[in-house]
Amino acid sequence: MSFAELQASIARDAAPPAGMSGALGGLWHDARGDWSAAHTCAQDDHSRDGSWVHAYLHRKEGDPGNAGYWYAKAGRRMPAESTTLAAEWEQIARALTGEQGGR
Repeated sequence: MSFAELQASIARDAAPPAGMSGALGGLWHDARGDWSAAHTCAQDDHSRDGSWVHAYLHRKEGDPGNAGYWYAKAGRRMPAESTTLAAEWEQIARALTGEQGGR
């Protein structure tokens, strides 16, 4: 799935596409405003990508301690406070769709 296809699915589909990873599913649900479903998807994906999305979601929630734990599990640093959530979401989505470095 490309980044453009992910964005199109978010805009038009009632559910994430079949076969989508838990990490991408988490981003899909987050973009649709469903933090709880996003968290479930990320939490159920035990990969580093799932941990990265999980970390982002806890950062968004305002829980830096929990976010820090998940960034460490993902092998990543917590973004600077100046990094917006929207910018981080896009960075993760582009990396997971293979359209940008970051893995």
